[in-house]
Amino acid sequence: MDTGEPTGTAAAAAGGEKRAMLLRQITEEGGFAFVASAEKAAAGDLRAAEAAREMAWEQLHSGPWSEVEPAWRHAYALACLHVASLRAGDDRRAALRALDMGLIMGGDLLRAELEAAIAQVPANGNREGEGDGAGDAGRNVERWREGLSRNRDLGDALKVLPVKSLSCKRIERRTCISLETFIHDYFLRESPVILSGCIDHWPARTKWKDIKYLERIAGDRTIPVEVGKSYVCNEWRHDLITFSHFLKRMSSPDCSGNLTYLAQHPLFDQIKELREDIVVPEYCYAGGGELQSLNAWFGPHGTVTPLHHDPHHNLFAQVLGRKYIRLYHASISEDLYPHMETMLSNTSQVDLDNIDVKEFPRTEDLEFMDNILEEGDLLYIPPKWWHYVRSLSTSFSVSFWWRTSIVPS
Repeated sequence: MDTGEPTGTAAAAAGGEKRAMLLRQITEEGGFAFVASAEKAAAGDLRAAEAAREMAWEQLHSGPWSEVEPAWRHAYALACLHVASLRAGDDRRAALRALDMGLIMGGDLLRAELEAAIAQVPANGNREGEGDGAGDAGRNVERWREGLSRNRDLGDALKVLPVKSLSCKRIERRTCISLETFIHDYFLRESPVILSGCIDHWPARTKWKDIKYLERIAGDRTIPVEVGKSYVCNEWRHDLITFSHFLKRMSSPDCSGNLTYLAQHPLFDQIKELREDIVVPEYCYAGGGELQSLNAWFGPHGTVTPLHHDPHHNLFAQVLGRKYIRLYHASISEDLYPHMETMLSNTSQVDLDNIDVKEFPRTEDLEFMDNILEEGDLLYIPPKWWHYVRSLSTSFSVSFWWRTSIVPS
């Protein structure tokens, strides 16, 4: 019976055509050495595969990311596929890291091949028997639970929040309203709201509380993380580490000195098992909505997203832990002193944790609304509304960005 799906032979032929076309493009870009190494890699030469990957990596870092030729991103993905294929037999973790790097840094041309290759990597078995032993594993679980329960007392939370927090207008809170009510009362009016009780059915609400589950599902996967207080700080940097290493950093007693945050990353495109634990809320279809991005925000207490705004409608799901959120209306943007540089033009120069009233005098007395997001809450943030976010505990959040053809009045 004809299912309409390509056969294995047809899929292989299509993949071969894509690779041949890509190598022609790279040749036109002057990448003769890469093509020669890639051809040797395809014939089973691991050193050539690693050399090709290094050449493509250098091209990815030859200038601003936006100026990198798409062909070189595809070339990097191809090299990662070659390395993984040749590593899979003797070093599954190296193979998996190569494939993840291809997903994170490579283009979309060979994405399906990368995902198919990841699905073929054998499971790692019982991870709980690895590492530092049962004693340390038990301590990590206990620290994980402690991290999730931090700052539950309002007095403790206020000690780490910006001045005037929770003293002005609170973001309105509703319980699991209908889509029609959401559209009429909030979406069309571009008014923020917290919706409680709408994601209690998500498997993530229980599964993600178990650090052993996260370790088993994603432990060996490579992810990009941010290190430092926030992306506007001089000491801020990116790291590429395994999910397991990330969980250990969060459970470390000195995690605040090495603050690490998985921020605005399409984790659910990369790790499909975690995607199965969540559901796109129906509110994201308001106005004929079209989902633009689905991102993860995961880290310990103390992580901060500085005051900024985004271009799309945003439904922010607080799956684990608690976060403080502060919102300023889009109409007062100039009083929040946006950065002049194009890359940071959506970010305020004002550090709400330490406002310099002499340099930014108009900000101190601006009206805002705020609240604390509890586990299971959804927060609707309209486009262009400024928001500041601080984790009060270990926290795992999911943001749903969508755009619409309907312009709210």
